[in-house]
Amino acid sequence: MARGAVNLDLTFQALADPTRRAMVERLSRGQASVSELAEPHAMSLPAIVQHLALLESSGLVRSEKVGRVRTFRMVPAGLSLAEQWFNRRRVQWEQRLDRLGEHLKRFPEGEPK
Repeated sequence: MARGAVNLDLTFQALADPTRRAMVERLSRGQASVSELAEPHAMSLPAIVQHLALLESSGLVRSEKVGRVRTFRMVPAGLSLAEQWFNRRRVQWEQRLDRLGEHLKRFPEGEPK
């Protein structure tokens, strides 16, 4: 499997979980510590750390440890692979729908298609 496909798979896997999406949403507003990211979720700290590890391995977030505090921040470029994938599909479907629209214009209104 190509490296890009693996990264895209990891990105979608990371974003498939609502807890991880909430963490990404929170980090889009600024960096946060593990405890800050864990606060709104009713789960153990080890479970939170596993979610964050997957987000980090997907390239969506990065962490830094200063003393005993690990802080996470978004990596905006991490979403670009998924954005490119969506954009290619959007362009394909827009082109198809444009062709369908042009085809349908050839029929007078009210005439059976």
